[in-house]
Amino acid sequence: MAAKSIVNEANEIQLAVDLVNLGARLQLLESETSLSRERLLKIYKELKGVSPPKGMLPFSTDWFVTWQPNIHSSMFMNIFKYLREYADVKGIQAVLKAYRLYLEQMPTQDGEEPVLSLTRAWTLVRFFDGNMLSFVKCEHCGGQFVGHSLDLHDHYACGLCHVPSRAGKTKKAKALENLRLH
Repeated sequence: MAAKSIVNEANEIQLAVDLVNLGARLQLLESETSLSRERLLKIYKELKGVSPPKGMLPFSTDWFVTWQPNIHSSMFMNIFKYLREYADVKGIQAVLKAYRLYLEQMPTQDGEEPVLSLTRAWTLVRFFDGNMLSFVKCEHCGGQFVGHSLDLHDHYACGLCHVPSRAGKTKKAKALENLRLH
C-alpha cells in the first residue's frame, strides 16, 4: 500500500511540474492535483524562481470569441476534442497533450507569450463542459469555432473567412511597421 501511495505522489508531483512548466496558475494546480498548497508553492518557486501570480482566474467567456483569441481557442478545442474522441485521452492529460500540440502549431518568438495560455485553455475546457461555450460551424469554410452556446449562429462566418477591418492592428504591429519605414 505504501509503494502505491509513493507512486501516486510522484505522479502528482510530475503533473504539477508539467503544469507549472507550461505556465499554469496556482488555482489550476490546486484543482488538478491532490498536493497541498504549500507543496505546490514550493514546486512553483523552485521551477520559476518567483512566487506564482496572484489574482483571480479569467472568468469571462467573451475573451474566447474575440477575433484572434477565437482562432487560437478554436484550434486548441479542436485538438482537445480529437484527443478525447480518437486517442482515448481524458481529463487533465487531454488538456496537457492538446496544449502541447497547440504550442507546436502556434510557436512564439523568444520571450513572447502564446495567445492562449494553459490556464485559459483549461478554463475553456471547463466552459465547454459547463455548456457556456460550444462549437459553431462556419458557413464558408466548414470549420468548427468556439462560440457562445446560447447565441444564434445563423450564417456564422469565422474570423478567418471574415477578418475584421482592425485585425492585426496591435501596438506591436504598428511599432514594427514604423521601424521598417524608418
